[in-house]
Amino acid sequence: MNGFKIIVLAKQVPDTRNVGKDAMKEDGTVNRAALPAIFNPEDLNALELALQVKDKYPDSEVIILTMGPPRAADIIREAIYRGADKGYLITDRRFAGSDTLATSYAISQAVKKIGDFDLIFAGRQAIDGDTAQVGPQAAEKIGIPQITYAEELVSVEKGKIMIKRRLENGVETVAAPMPVLITVHGSAPDCRPRHAKRLMKYKYALTKTEMQNADDFSKELVEKRPYLLIEEWSVDDIQADVKWLGLSGSPTKVKKVENIVLAAKEAKQIDTSDEQLEEFIKELIENHTIG
Repeated sequence: MNGFKIIVLAKQVPDTRNVGKDAMKEDGTVNRAALPAIFNPEDLNALELALQVKDKYPDSEVIILTMGPPRAADIIREAIYRGADKGYLITDRRFAGSDTLATSYAISQAVKKIGDFDLIFAGRQAIDGDTAQVGPQAAEKIGIPQITYAEELVSVEKGKIMIKRRLENGVETVAAPMPVLITVHGSAPDCRPRHAKRLMKYKYALTKTEMQNADDFSKELVEKRPYLLIEEWSVDDIQADVKWLGLSGSPTKVKKVENIVLAAKEAKQIDTSDEQLEEFIKELIENHTIG
């Protein structure tokens, strides 16, 4: 059997797990300059499932697709170090301010430009928004079925994939025809580490934008080895309608964002006796902390 053509949707996000006092601007927006940019964690889980398919079918091709500023090329390189074959960066100032609806539209247009594919993997949600909307919205716009909350790859064969889903109160095993979009839960296997040989081979991979500021050695190397060039796509390249992008194409408006710091005002010590535990649980229920 021949391999599969697999697209992995990935996002570079600010590390909101380490939010400090400078993480928010006065206007309530995230101060991205104050937070390190990282590979969205659940997108790494999605990459791992894609690479597992490639492990089983070595002729498969894994393509990373990301939308963001030029520096988002970092996660394409990171994915290639771990086993992806190539990537595309969707970048254009006209994408700025896009909410999930506008983002999913841009992604769907890019997927259509890539052409025939079998599988799309994406993280369940990004840690900078936690909406879990982009993957399902993209599937709807592309016009393919979707499986959400994927935790384990059960089986994959030509035209059909079986996935175990992680639900709130258990697990569920479902099958879907291809092509299909699958969003991956954080309980899925962690992504494999970088491969040393791939790191050495692709560490000079650059986009056209990065080439403008690169040294002569890097430019010459990319020119001699075309596989090191990471392709960039603009609004025009994916044939997107600008009215559905950016702020004009984003019906979601953030009214206010607050940085709330929780502080413990009181501490209560109890022993492990049944009486004190029962009393403590009753207190939590009465003040609506639980229940």
